[in-house]
Amino acid sequence: MMSVAELFEKGGLTMGPLLFLSVLALSTIIERLWFWATILTKEKEIIEQILEAAREEWNTATEMARRASNQPIGRFLYSPLRLPNPDPEVFRLALEASADEEIASMRRGEKALEAVIALSPLLGLLGTVLGLINSLREIRIGDLGTASTAGVTLGIGEALISTAAGLLIAIATVAFYRLFQGFVFSQAKLFRRAGSELELLYRQYWSAIHRPGNYRPKPLDPPRPPAEVKVDGSDAPEY
Repeated sequence: MMSVAELFEKGGLTMGPLLFLSVLALSTIIERLWFWATILTKEKEIIEQILEAAREEWNTATEMARRASNQPIGRFLYSPLRLPNPDPEVFRLALEASADEEIASMRRGEKALEAVIALSPLLGLLGTVLGLINSLREIRIGDLGTASTAGVTLGIGEALISTAAGLLIAIATVAFYRLFQGFVFSQAKLFRRAGSELELLYRQYWSAIHRPGNYRPKPLDPPRPPAEVKVDGSDAPEY
């Protein structure tokens, strides 16, 4: 059985780019795994605490969201709460803008994985084609079926190493790529649910403080007594 160094040597010229793609995919996968491990274990607790505080007192909910702003869900809920007494529509727009920004940050690294998935099989196939060209170049028609073609057969087998390497890299990358996409979709659903609940609570709070019955108009000035009319001889009515 050949060692890794022998496989790399006999795989052809494309094994170098394939090695680079494998390192790129591995580093991206490790970084994304660490990212998801740090947020998936805390977000539900953060949501419950902030929503529970919002039902009682909005200043407390705002402070809790500010302290949790190192997490995506904390930044998402804090974005509308930090606004000074916003209109419900402005509150909703702040939630939507923050959700778009956080989901985009969660998709970081997807382009690199997509490039690895697309390029790895193509580079492997290119290496195989180049290996076949070098192997078939030495075949003469008169040598077919003789022992002299045994080396050519061995060369063809070695040429397939790059294809196998490219497929292995692509398959492993696709598995993690789909896993991370599933995490993003679940986060989008979680953000939508938490944002809807927070918006509903705020609309109830807003309607309560702006209800017509709660409006206290400024008291009117007390009516002034009518001015006294002085009647003298000149102003007295004639009969």
